[in-house]
Amino acid sequence: MLLTISTTYHPATDLGYLLHKNPARLQSLEVAGGQAHIFYPEATAERCTAALLLDLDPIGLVRGRAGASGEGFALEQYVNDRPYVASSFLSAALSKAFGTAMNGTCKDKPDLPTQALPLAVKVAVVSAPGPDWPRRLFEPLGYEVEIETTPLDPTVPEWGDSRYYTLHLRHEGLRLQDVLTHLYVLLPVLDNDKHYYIGEHEAEKLLHRGGGWLPQHPERGFITRRYLRYLAAYVNPTLERLMEGEVLEGASPPDPLSEGRGGTGFAADETGQVSNESRLAPPLPSERGPGGEAPASTDPKTSLHDQRLQRVAHEIYQLAPKRVLDLGCGEGKLLRLLLRQPKIEYILGMDVSHQALARAAQRLHLDEMPPRQRTRIDLIQGSLLYRDDRLAGFDAAALVEVIEHLDPNRLAALEAVVFGQARPAHVFVTTPNADYNQLFEKLNAGEFRHDDHRFEWSRAEFAAWATAVAERHEYQVRLVGMGEEVEGVGAPSQMAVFGMIKSV
Repeated sequence: MLLTISTTYHPATDLGYLLHKNPARLQSLEVAGGQAHIFYPEATAERCTAALLLDLDPIGLVRGRAGASGEGFALEQYVNDRPYVASSFLSAALSKAFGTAMNGTCKDKPDLPTQALPLAVKVAVVSAPGPDWPRRLFEPLGYEVEIETTPLDPTVPEWGDSRYYTLHLRHEGLRLQDVLTHLYVLLPVLDNDKHYYIGEHEAEKLLHRGGGWLPQHPERGFITRRYLRYLAAYVNPTLERLMEGEVLEGASPPDPLSEGRGGTGFAADETGQVSNESRLAPPLPSERGPGGEAPASTDPKTSLHDQRLQRVAHEIYQLAPKRVLDLGCGEGKLLRLLLRQPKIEYILGMDVSHQALARAAQRLHLDEMPPRQRTRIDLIQGSLLYRDDRLAGFDAAALVEVIEHLDPNRLAALEAVVFGQARPAHVFVTTPNADYNQLFEKLNAGEFRHDDHRFEWSRAEFAAWATAVAERHEYQVRLVGMGEEVEGVGAPSQMAVFGMIKSV
């Protein structure tokens, strides 16, 4: 990876004094994972450019690392983007190569570090969630930002661009010390990875390097969370110290879960149908039916999937639990509704699919979430077929349209994990009602509603399974139809509400 810093300040060769590196000599030093080389491609009175070339050894990055067998394909630990992308390795190299300049010290010209210089920076390449993120991080600091995209394959343009970009930064008047500090903090934030342990010292380092500019930055929450790798034990105290008593929620970016984000509050469901998500919030007590039941949806645009989520969210709302599990959380639609319930202190979403969890994190805007909101939710990868101690100690758990995706012979394992080991106080299980399938004109006899369904139960079959599970694990169970009831076939979906029987 290559980083260059250029200036047209006169005389431009003063850049060598600031960096404490002679433009006439190539200098190399050992850094974590490889070597850093400092040289000057040009050095005249009119223009001077200093270059930092970081040469990482892929084998050296792996040697001596615990768990070096890795996951994924056989050579993934050796064949990856670490030697080529600006990351915490480059940040550490900046600190080692230009540490004196970063501290604002120049022995030969002591007044020079205070000078605002015209500076241009090029970083090849950076990794970022999207081309807008370098702008969101650097433009508030006064930089003019230009992004060069990199195609996935120049010979196949229809594949589009990759997530790697060449970054150009320009500033008409800034201290070199500030530029180096901004790069030191923000390059690992863009990359969202660090090659070393995150602890209290890293929080102190962020306060030291970012204390002069980070409190005023509109993305300070995003920067702090990614810099400290989302570790709440360090993120929240660091933000509080940065703000020096300022109310964090009021100062943070808008809550991505609030209605009206982006001015619409509309989103497409998994079928592509557009529905107003503000209608899916749990109804207030004054909106409940005579028996406390959730009101039926009056919006014809509300999909069956959203109706299920609405009903489950309402059932959980009535319980007022503190800790809730969403098992098989998918892309996070139920999680979004649960986050609106202020009495819930902690929500854990689990799914077997890494891809689904990544989409859930994006849909929920976890990177932009206010700090105290972010501590309320975690996403984990896991299977419901294996014991998992992370699932213990919850007041409620939801399995919305999950069981029908398992082979019937694996339901016993799910039962053992959820009802036998995790044992939430309440469990909500929803599944399609096979009795209703005859009303779908495009569904032939014996066909399932989804290609991935392994079975679909009638009301009697679901009742028999739910009753047996409840008896084996000391729960009581209530069966509920979900959607519009039709005489003779029931509702399109069905739910079993399990409640643990309290011992006398």
